[in-house]
Amino acid sequence: MRALSGVDCLNLWESGARLHPLDQGLLALGAALPDTPQDTLADWPLGRRNRAMFELYRYCFGSWLAAWAACALCHEKMEFAVDSRELMAQAKDPEQEATVAFRSESYHLPTSRDLAHALADAVDPKTAAVRLLESCRLTSRAAGAWSVEDIDEIGELMAAADPAAETRIALRCPACGHEQDGDLDIATFLWAEIAALAKRLLREVHTLASPYGWTEAQVLSLSAARRSLYMEMVQA
Repeated sequence: MRALSGVDCLNLWESGARLHPLDQGLLALGAALPDTPQDTLADWPLGRRNRAMFELYRYCFGSWLAAWAACALCHEKMEFAVDSRELMAQAKDPEQEATVAFRSESYHLPTSRDLAHALADAVDPKTAAVRLLESCRLTSRAAGAWSVEDIDEIGELMAAADPAAETRIALRCPACGHEQDGDLDIATFLWAEIAALAKRLLREVHTLASPYGWTEAQVLSLSAARRSLYMEMVQA
């Protein structure tokens, strides 16, 4: 895996701004792993994909992730910061061919491709969950009715087999003390940082091009330290 340069981030943001967050994450991962086909990345178990995205985030933006969530009870803003190294310390990559057995049937672990299929035009969470399970089904038996209990049970089995597929963090509201779990989507975090860096670079290009007559390519060829120094000179 290679770290993304500023130019990489600018190109990614330009080409992926209108894509679904799932596709944005895979696009960024593909840029960092140029020898791995995009279709292969889409078929990685979600835990393997997430661990790779956490690794890429650390390479490019550091290990700490800061964000906020609204309290479900009083709607107070809860800010938090987590170290991605600790989040992924105990979660190991699952085997590519790992499966889960449930009621005499076999299911492969969910992938980005399965998740995209499940979320497409889903009208409610249960519909999406059923689509995801049917997409992961390896046996050829006809699909039956899924109860909420069935969905929860097989979901627990899949989570145990691929613990990094979903990242949950415990939050406590500073205002009312309410405790809740939050879902940390590393693909969203990664793309937000890529977009922020791309926009910052465009502002620097705009600021520096006028007084110095430089082209975008010339500005972007400067190191980050030199761009920062020139920005200070222009704005002084």
